[in-house]
Amino acid sequence: MIGPFSSLGLLDRVFAFLFPGVLFLLLNGCASVSYYGQLASGQLQLLRAREPVEKVIADPSRDATLRAHLAQSQKARAFASEHLHLPDNQSYRLYADIGRPFVVWNVFATAEFSLTPQNHCFPIAGCVAYRGYYNQSAARGEAAIQRLQGMDVAIGGVEAYSTLGWFNDPILNSMMGWGDERLATLIFHELAHQRVYVQDDTEFNESFATFVEQEGTRQWRAFRGLPAESDARLKQRDQFIGLILDTRSRLEKLYAQPLAAEQMRERKAAEFERLRRDYRAMRDSQWAGDKRYDAWVSAPLNNARLLPFGLYDQWVPAFAALFRQAGGDWLRFYAEVERLGKLPVGERKAALKGLADPDS
Repeated sequence: MIGPFSSLGLLDRVFAFLFPGVLFLLLNGCASVSYYGQLASGQLQLLRAREPVEKVIADPSRDATLRAHLAQSQKARAFASEHLHLPDNQSYRLYADIGRPFVVWNVFATAEFSLTPQNHCFPIAGCVAYRGYYNQSAARGEAAIQRLQGMDVAIGGVEAYSTLGWFNDPILNSMMGWGDERLATLIFHELAHQRVYVQDDTEFNESFATFVEQEGTRQWRAFRGLPAESDARLKQRDQFIGLILDTRSRLEKLYAQPLAAEQMRERKAAEFERLRRDYRAMRDSQWAGDKRYDAWVSAPLNNARLLPFGLYDQWVPAFAALFRQAGGDWLRFYAEVERLGKLPVGERKAALKGLADPDS
């Protein structure tokens, strides 16, 4: 069903054939057939589009820039398994052009006065803090419905995702637009999900993968004899994320207060204005006017737009501390991450907090 590529693997082909039926068998009472249908058809389209990277590279009729990027990607792919001890399988040794800029569009939603995401539970991935759509119009339709219900909503295009080893995930054309290093970071991030994944804890999983991506990229640059990424750029990124997380913290305290709705709305709006004001002050006084985050800050802000920062960045300092405790040994680090992942959720979060802020 996938095509004549033996490298895709028999198991992968069997799963691809059974995937739509498996999804429908596992539907619960709250799930819509149409939603799961688009998940099945979207994944199947992706699987059918795959072809071995080596075949694309060897084909002189294919775009030269694409072939050059893919050739570099395979060096990063080998580094991921040989040095970062990430899974050594056919994932990211395949390529798929899906004909659109993002593979899925995720819809994030929260209540008006909450930073708790609206979770959605799936047969394979467990519960996650977003709902994905392979069609942008469908994502916008879902977002509109959520807004009518009074929810804060945000839509984010996604360049890549992991099927957690159920399939051999390909490099997608949507991953190719930011250069070779960005492509390498995406490969490291998505393979990290295959290495360790804890059901029903998006913050844990995404923060872990983000740390692997960042530390893996640092080591990948050193391996190639390149200088470390600019300290100024790293500092700007960390400062910007810090502003967002500080805003989240203030909003969480605000939402815990017994205020009337109109007063809560006013104070919520004031917090977002404070974020913009603090950002501009930092940009102009410390970043020499660098405007890389201006578009994000200038767009309408709500709770849902802050969610990815809490999900992808909240526990990165904790995983960095755990990596240092493991002496920079990836295998020891993964073993400790797996140990944390097996703890009850309350103990897990307490352990992460202790790692991130040992003096608290």
